[in-house]
Amino acid sequence: MAWIVAVVAVIAAVAATARSYRAARSEQLAVAHAELAERQAKAAEARTAALVDEIRQLARKRIPAAALALSHPSAQVPGLREAAEVDGGAARLLTEAVQAARTAVMEERQRVDAAARAAMRGTSAKIQSLLNQSQQLLHELQHEYDDPRILQLDFRNELALRRTQSTAVLCDAWPGLARQNSPLVEIVLGAQSRVAGYERIKVANHLRDERLGLAARAAEPLAIALAELLANATAYSHPDTDVQVTVQQSGGRGAFLVVDDAGIGMDDDALDRARALLAGPSEVLLTELGDPPQTGFAVVGKLVVQYGFHCHIEASPFGGMRTILRVPAHLLTVLEDDHSLSALAPAPVSAVPAPDRPAVPAQSARPERAPAEAPSGLPSRRRRAPRPAAATPAPAAPAAGQVSRTPEQAESSWAALQQGTLIGRSVAGRVPAPDADDHDHLGDQDDQGDDEK
Repeated sequence: MAWIVAVVAVIAAVAATARSYRAARSEQLAVAHAELAERQAKAAEARTAALVDEIRQLARKRIPAAALALSHPSAQVPGLREAAEVDGGAARLLTEAVQAARTAVMEERQRVDAAARAAMRGTSAKIQSLLNQSQQLLHELQHEYDDPRILQLDFRNELALRRTQSTAVLCDAWPGLARQNSPLVEIVLGAQSRVAGYERIKVANHLRDERLGLAARAAEPLAIALAELLANATAYSHPDTDVQVTVQQSGGRGAFLVVDDAGIGMDDDALDRARALLAGPSEVLLTELGDPPQTGFAVVGKLVVQYGFHCHIEASPFGGMRTILRVPAHLLTVLEDDHSLSALAPAPVSAVPAPDRPAVPAQSARPERAPAEAPSGLPSRRRRAPRPAAATPAPAAPAAGQVSRTPEQAESSWAALQQGTLIGRSVAGRVPAPDADDHDHLGDQDDQGDDEK
């Protein structure tokens, strides 16, 4: 019996040991589970805190920076602060939120900009119509009253009309003025007359063909584009310096209008921005043009895209900037011989009389006035039918040191006096027959008066 008791005792001890081991094991597993749960809870709290920080940064920094970068490409958009603490799905959603915000902001800006364009387009059209009516009325007043203030008012009306017209073009409107085929040099003179510093602009005509003209559909757009370039050149250069405009003709590539100023120039960022605008981007928002808006290059870029011009800007050898506006060959034409050029149009530089033969004025083919038609008072402009070439007498060679002037040039000068400055009218009214030197001097004043007009 003793051995039975011993066996039972051994079995009981083994069972107790097993129970004790299982209890200890269970306790160890419970502690391990508790520690794992605590670690998981801490990790979840860390991820939650990191995600909250990322959402806070998304609302306070990333989305505003993304909206700012739409108008300022150099602005930096921050990324995730704790990329390791945010899982892939959350990081992807945060990035999508930034892109969605950018898209929403851009769409809203485009909608607001389109509404602003529509409003400005309609307003500009009405103002432009009123300014055209004022211009016509001022032209009538100039023939009725001897007051130079009417000329000043007419010129300021012209400046307002140019700005209104540029605004309309920037807002995708039609230039608002139809022309016929026009001489290229007269378009340059028309653009010059629309600029406040017109007296500083010096035009050099290097055309091989004096009657080279521009197609009707591109005449006014070219005048608008060149006026904007000239206004920019005069505004950013010293008032005592000249702005040089060179009109050149080049083979099959068309014609070139080169504008040089001695201004302050541009830094690299401004030059890149100007070239981007002159290239004619697909869309330029009004809010991206600054405050106050600088619309000159943007207007030229619009016309470049619409009419096939090409414009390039670079540093000028005069110290400022050089702008080259190219007119393609398919927009150029040669005007008929019966189309009379303006007396203010500069003669081609290459048309210099040869030393071995008499100098022939460029406008000698125009009909001359008979001696009996000499004006006794102030003459008036009137259209004349061209005479046959055989009936036109060859003009005599001018004396050495004397500038040759045809009767038509003299008539244009006196007519400009009638329309132009007060001093011209007073001199013409008191001196019935001025000599050649005084006549030339008055002609220079008339040119300036017509330019100002």
